Amino acid sequence: MGPCWLRFNSNLYFLVRMALGCLFIFSGFEKLISPYQNFLFIIESYAILPSWGEEIVARGWPWIEFFLGVFLALGLWLRWTLVAVMGMLFSFVVVVAQALARHLPIDECGCFGDISFPLPVVLVFDIALALIVGFLYLHYEKTVFFSLDEYCARHERQ
Repeated sequence: MGPCWLRFNSNLYFLVRMALGCLFIFSGFEKLISPYQNFLFIIESYAILPSWGEEIVARGWPWIEFFLGVFLALGLWLRWTLVAVMGMLFSFVVVVAQALARHLPIDECGCFGDISFPLPVVLVFDIALALIVGFLYLHYEKTVFFSLDEYCARHERQ
């Protein structure tokens, strides 16, 4: 297939990266505009952290989620960002899986602020996202298309 297919392929990686970035931006922003106590209540329901850890996560996690989404969408420090997003998704999978295994009565996943999904759906969704992020990382040369990293690398070579 010629350069047209390569271009489409790169565009597809770009669109997937943008969609993931926007998803994390939205998720973090939804938590940031709500009182942190709302997210704290959800974190407490998973019953895996000490109270001081729950407080730190409730205040800091939405910011991390938001900025990782921004970095992903912009393609800034992309390798590091993909690894960090993968780590975040892995932690989501572990937290949700342990809640399901312990049969905790959790009605709200805490994923998107007021928007909630049943935990089994969240688990499948998080695993799918982790696979997509892993795929983007493995195909970094295409994922970096139309990113700030690519722009900076191109201008350093000149």
